[in-house]
Amino acid sequence: MPSFKTIADFRKDNRKAIRRVCTEFVGVCRALELFSATLVAIDGSKFKAVNSRDKNFTRKSVKRRLKKTQANIDRYLAMLDQADREEPEIKETTAEELKQKIASMEVKQRR
Repeated sequence: MPSFKTIADFRKDNRKAIRRVCTEFVGVCRALELFSATLVAIDGSKFKAVNSRDKNFTRKSVKRRLKKTQANIDRYLAMLDQADREEPEIKETTAEELKQKIASMEVKQRR
């Protein structure tokens, strides 16, 4: 089994040849019409497959999710419009109320 250094050195020393092989490989795949509108990259990694309903998308489910998202956006915008139309209740503070608040804060400060 070669060490990582051996493999790294091989790649470094043979960079042009590896590039030519990759280019030829892509050309052969195109000639054999192995490429389609979608691109799939494969490496040597192995992963456990998970195909739960939340992670499984079909054309129908994507359309349904988009429709639901659009409905949520419309509802949120309607709520914002409603909030804009309503008058906020801003209470005017009188001078007397301010004096009372200041007096109570002074009492707390002395304590």
